[in-house]
Amino acid sequence: MLLCVTASHKTAPFDVLEQLSAPGADKITPLIAPSVDGVVVLSTCNRIEAYVETDSDDTALVIADAMRSASGLSPEEFAGSYAVKTDGKAAEHLFAVAAGLESVVIGEGEIGGQVRRALTDARQLGTTTSDLERMFQRATETQKAIKNATALGRAGRSLVRLALELTDSRLADWTTQRVLLMGTGMYAAATIAALRERGVTDITVFSASGRGAKFGEKYGIAHTTKATLVETAIRSDIIITCTTSEEPVVTPATVAGLDKPLFVIDLGLPRNVDPAVGELPGVTLLDLETIRLHAPLEELQATDAARQMVKDAAARFTDGRRGRSAQPAIVALRQHVFGLLEAEIGRRPEAEAALRHLVGTLLHTPTVRAAEYARQGRADEVFAAIETLFGVDVRPAVEAAEAAAQPADAAAEPAGACPVTGAAALG
Repeated sequence: MLLCVTASHKTAPFDVLEQLSAPGADKITPLIAPSVDGVVVLSTCNRIEAYVETDSDDTALVIADAMRSASGLSPEEFAGSYAVKTDGKAAEHLFAVAAGLESVVIGEGEIGGQVRRALTDARQLGTTTSDLERMFQRATETQKAIKNATALGRAGRSLVRLALELTDSRLADWTTQRVLLMGTGMYAAATIAALRERGVTDITVFSASGRGAKFGEKYGIAHTTKATLVETAIRSDIIITCTTSEEPVVTPATVAGLDKPLFVIDLGLPRNVDPAVGELPGVTLLDLETIRLHAPLEELQATDAARQMVKDAAARFTDGRRGRSAQPAIVALRQHVFGLLEAEIGRRPEAEAALRHLVGTLLHTPTVRAAEYARQGRADEVFAAIETLFGVDVRPAVEAAEAAAQPADAAAEPAGACPVTGAAALG
């Protein structure tokens, strides 16, 4: 069974969500992995999700408790803050997430890369399975297809761009603005590009981890250090934060002595800016919750088309997964029949061509029907029929075979291959 436990801006208040997001995938995955066959954790600024493969009906509770305990939330605080999706619905949810359909801003571009990185991280931790690999790969394929076939990607705006648009109405001239960028993570490069599109040239970066100088050199901007941070902050007109820090990087002390208007844009989750900063005279604080409230209306036509593509892709994935569930039985049948065939050819070598053609013809229909039954969720009937007719029972070996499957199994099957066995079609 594939299962997803998700907490996002749609299920949890922002204060709860930022605590859930704080530990990150590297801390949550080890808490879940021992209880499941495989797990991929997706942690972004507005969601924390665990996708697992498991045989236990109680796994959702285990995952939810792992998320809660890693974040330090009490059961009362966490209650009602997550949703559970299984099998086809889990795949459909992931495909929608990857396409940006579940984001704060519909169609935002960053999430596709985050989904890909989640799979890469799980591979490095050794916690993927063949089905999880396939599901995440199909999610990426679906996201790219939606981007190419609909206007969703063009209509949707990233968090960075939307935040700057919300600031735009309060500024007379972007070209005169001095910007302090705090963080060198995934939003930093997008922020620089968006600022430069608006004519901003005075950009300074600060990195608490010491990457500011190298980052500044790469993007042709100035950098500041902790020693001069306050001076740079109060000189700035706009401060934009986008770090993964678990503690606020902007506090009232950061802007001590401020004597002019200041816009502070907080793109971090957990929050990068102490809420008290927003109460200071002259400071306008724009955080993720505010951005969500001002998110533009969806481009209905593009969104509807994208959601239909997601549903279709999820249905194909589910059908394919069900079809593969009968694969061990069909492989065992083919091995059994081919064993008999080789023995008969040994006795009648002159009839080899005719015998191989006959066996291929006879196996074709059972193979196709087995795939159909498996896609209908009736794989057990395929196992039972083969055992009854041929005395071949591979059900005890199925679990071991699945455990031995490698991520490489998720590679595309060769053209013309049988949808159940992967072998060339016969007959």
